[in-house]
Amino acid sequence: MKIRVITTAALVCASTLFGGTSIAIAAETLKISTFTPPKHAFNRMLMSWGEELAEKSAGELNVEIFPAGQLGPPPRQFDLVRSGAADISVVLHGATPGRFAVTELAGLPLSAPSGGNESTLMSKRLTELAPEFLAAEHEGTRILWMAVTPPLKMHVKGFDPSVLDNIRGKRIRYAGQIWQQIIEELGGSPVPVPPSQTADAMGKGVVDGATFPFEATIPFDLAPVSDYTLTPGIASATFAVVMSDSAYARLSDEHKALIDQTTGPERAATFGALWDAGESHGQDYMEKGGVNIVELDDDTLTELATRLAPIVDKMVSSVDEADKPGTAFFEAYTK
Repeated sequence: MKIRVITTAALVCASTLFGGTSIAIAAETLKISTFTPPKHAFNRMLMSWGEELAEKSAGELNVEIFPAGQLGPPPRQFDLVRSGAADISVVLHGATPGRFAVTELAGLPLSAPSGGNESTLMSKRLTELAPEFLAAEHEGTRILWMAVTPPLKMHVKGFDPSVLDNIRGKRIRYAGQIWQQIIEELGGSPVPVPPSQTADAMGKGVVDGATFPFEATIPFDLAPVSDYTLTPGIASATFAVVMSDSAYARLSDEHKALIDQTTGPERAATFGALWDAGESHGQDYMEKGGVNIVELDDDTLTELATRLAPIVDKMVSSVDEADKPGTAFFEAYTK
């Protein structure tokens, strides 16, 4: 039963043992690439899924997970699958701004399905809409499930972000064009920093803050470099777990059926629930680390919504103008 997280050390060791040549992976073993740390929720969920596949296939269908960007950085994850370098990968849509224009609308500021902004609900809803609205953006792959983070909070050093004017002039780590526009609207300077390098960048003063859900503050170790966290979250990030068409095609009919049965909206909801549970753990971690959790008052939140509304309108309209279903998707998602 092969359900392993492959570490860099293991790769070096294997390369040495086999004279620097690559190790062939059996057809029944799915090679999964992620850019998140080994203990991140994505890797935990993928391990759990791999265990389920192995159990239900009597050990014939297995996974090997390569975490922490070992096979490539966040912007390359989708192309790793399309090129065959990986069978499955975790794609952060915001890492390649504009490439997944329709999908990114699910992360617009202060926007969510009418039922609420929990990851459980948002991830399931986005996965339900994927076949109709998002398949074209993920051409060459099968969307196994989508994931929408709980709204990202702003974690900062040296100033209280609940006073919005304090954000002016500050350098804030971001991912994706939506957060870039939010930070610019608030007068800050958006700085692209890879997730794994964020704590170091904040510690060295390269940036004054970063945007992550609470859950991600644990694997990226943000408490020691943060003084304040701003709540509520403002906008979410979207992800997809995708499998190459060629990897799916090489499987037996039985294994294809097993992939189909164990992915989709329910798997998305299960993953979202894991993320939601991680939010409370992440907040506890930040509070125990001495971080002050501050909240926008009602008047300031209303002011923020008014200031950010043009971003929502502009993003939806720009997708429509590109002859893609911006309005149709956004209305279906927020219904």
